[in-house]
Amino acid sequence: MHKFSPIKFSITTILHQISPSVKRLKKYVSAGGREEWTIFMSNPKTSTKLITIIAIAAAALASLSGPPVVPPPLEEPYVPPPLEELIPQGERMDNSAVIRVQLGDKPVEMTMERYLFGVTAAEMLATFELEALKAQAVAARTNAMYTMEVSPKARHPESHVCGDPSCCTAYKDDERLRAEWGESYVLYISRIISAVLETDGVYMSYDNEPILAVFHSSSAWKTETSGNVWLNDLPYLLSVFSPETEENVPDYVSTVTIPRDDFSSAILDVFPDADFTGEDETWIHTSGITYTNSGRVYEMIIGGVQIKATTIRSMFDLRSTAFLIEFKGDEVVFTTTGFGHGVGMSQYGANVMAASGSGYEEILKHYYTGIELTNQH
Repeated sequence: MHKFSPIKFSITTILHQISPSVKRLKKYVSAGGREEWTIFMSNPKTSTKLITIIAIAAAALASLSGPPVVPPPLEEPYVPPPLEELIPQGERMDNSAVIRVQLGDKPVEMTMERYLFGVTAAEMLATFELEALKAQAVAARTNAMYTMEVSPKARHPESHVCGDPSCCTAYKDDERLRAEWGESYVLYISRIISAVLETDGVYMSYDNEPILAVFHSSSAWKTETSGNVWLNDLPYLLSVFSPETEENVPDYVSTVTIPRDDFSSAILDVFPDADFTGEDETWIHTSGITYTNSGRVYEMIIGGVQIKATTIRSMFDLRSTAFLIEFKGDEVVFTTTGFGHGVGMSQYGANVMAASGSGYEEILKHYYTGIELTNQH
């Protein structure tokens, strides 16, 4: 059998064996500190590898004064454990409730708990504060109960909810999460599991019914009242202050630039009575711009036609209705702040509140006016 010299063993083997695992360990510890270190060490596979690394290093050092040592084989690629091994055992409300989810062209039956894992992970970054993730889990649970008990979706009568965010909420199954998160899977899914289990059975209610718990990515200073975006004013979806800024939200302020002729053509396609025969400065009547109480544009006059800001946002794929519009040469430039319809909980605002010490209950009661937090237990 071929044997390595002590020095060759101590260099070659340690570099091969330690490098990938130490990189993974450093990622775990730097990402979340004590919480993620506990997760790392409580996983039999990862903790065993760390012990193996230490043993290899000790053997290498001992070999410098002893006989040549045959190095162990290189470690196998890391494979995260099955999701079931990461979920604590026990009786829970979400684990006993069943929900039908429209995925593709067929309904899939699963527990509410498993559904909430997929929704919370799809709708909010797993790196957000745990209390923000809890608020997201409660919002997702509440929305599911709303469609099950108050307002069923006509688009999929055989299912309570679907995975299309334009209809219900986004959803990612475990296979997709593993592919997207890679070696961070255990760290991230453990945070999602904690958010769901630590709010087991909790939902928001108003007048003893689950509410329509809509949410969005980020707001420009204030959230929006529901009636300014959709048809109905709901008493718990009012405009409130939201604390996020460009310092803690990526792409908080963004621009969309449209060639002058493309802008007028797009308006004429939807509003054929619009008139763009005059000078550019006459196309938009600044005196005709009205704003909501949150400071977003409500409607404006373009080419002599009154158009709602929600329509303009959809036509030009704007990130929000908190926008400024101006002509620059042969282009029309929209500058937007925030992302989303602006109604209900701001996810980045919730994260800022959580980082400042707010619990999920305080976050939810701030963004949803007059609601009660109800526990199904």
